[in-house]
Amino acid sequence: MKPKLRIGSHVSTRGGFLAAAQHALSLGSLSYQYFPKNPRSLHLKAPDFTNAAACAKFCREQNLVSIAHTPYPTNMATGFTRGEEHYRLTVDSLKNDLVIAEACGSLGIVVHFGHLKSDNPLAGYQNIIQCLNDVLADWKGQTKLLIENQAGDHGPMGITLEECVKIRQLAKYPEKIGFCLDTCHLFAAGGWDPSNTEELLARGRSLQYWEHLIAVHLNDSKYGAGSRKDRHARIGQGKIGADALKQLALAPEIAGKALVLESEKGPDGTHREDIATVLSWS
Repeated sequence: MKPKLRIGSHVSTRGGFLAAAQHALSLGSLSYQYFPKNPRSLHLKAPDFTNAAACAKFCREQNLVSIAHTPYPTNMATGFTRGEEHYRLTVDSLKNDLVIAEACGSLGIVVHFGHLKSDNPLAGYQNIIQCLNDVLADWKGQTKLLIENQAGDHGPMGITLEECVKIRQLAKYPEKIGFCLDTCHLFAAGGWDPSNTEELLARGRSLQYWEHLIAVHLNDSKYGAGSRKDRHARIGQGKIGADALKQLALAPEIAGKALVLESEKGPDGTHREDIATVLSWS
């Protein structure tokens, strides 16, 4: 009998970290994602460590794993282009997210690759590496920083597995860095042909990408391959299709990874229906 896929969805922390984990479990989840603080701001949050510890204990007891998603304004590629104060806030915000995620027992914090509009295409990559180095220099926890590939809607940076791998290799602390693969983003960026998933798996093997993959955003796509539009669809209701998502989710390279849905909710206002669909694959 195949082990169950570690599927879940993004859940709200409005009632606290423990309540988020309890809600995830009630949906039939084996994993989940949450925002460690306000997703619209980089302002730091003083975590409720008692509640976070209760969340971590609950997850251990229930065999539930989690990942945290950093706030949307986080952009490691901008460097000092918006001033030193903004750069320091970005670094401190990421450190804050790591502390909160570690307290909750989470596997990692997901951060978008980043983008920079510049005449110097290397500047953005250099900024990302510097930011990673500054964030992780003093980090001693188990929670990793997870680089997420992008769809290309903000520009050409971070749309390939190769870029994610190279950034990790060039950072000072690669052992503290992992990956979060977004299936919609990869498809929309033209990096995955669902009719030839084996090519994607082989490419990832040659890059040693899968060894450092921690989580997958298992999203279908509302737009076609190469559209560079970041619009998630429910499982089987998009251009990727359920069969291709199933093939990828069941691949040995993905086995045991945290799978998270970031798509629209079902008729009951939750992801319960799609979680059950993915669980039926295993």
